[in-house]
Amino acid sequence: MPGLYLAAILVSFAGVALLDARFRLAGATSPGRTVAATAIGTVFFLAWDAVGIAAGVFVKGESPLLLGVDLAPHLPVEEPVFLAFLCYLALVLHSAALRRLAARAQRRGRSGDAA
Repeated sequence: MPGLYLAAILVSFAGVALLDARFRLAGATSPGRTVAATAIGTVFFLAWDAVGIAAGVFVKGESPLLLGVDLAPHLPVEEPVFLAFLCYLALVLHSAALRRLAARAQRRGRSGDAA
């Protein structure tokens, strides 16, 4: 079923975006920085892919789940979408971890003040 992999990435992207919006993590609090960091990370990983492809390390396998459109040899259209998703997911997880650590430190601070 061509395009299923791309659809799965986009659905996952939407799910992370909903969690981001619901809990006001990365994009909700700093949309410009989130877009910039996601774009910079995506470009970095695309450059990494280009080096790997040129060295013959990365090759595209055949799969009926891919759309079948290549942006370059061994670079399917799904790759930059996946890399953008990966970078955005990392930002959202980082924001969630920072919030969790800050809440934990705040609770410890309150319990230390009471003692």
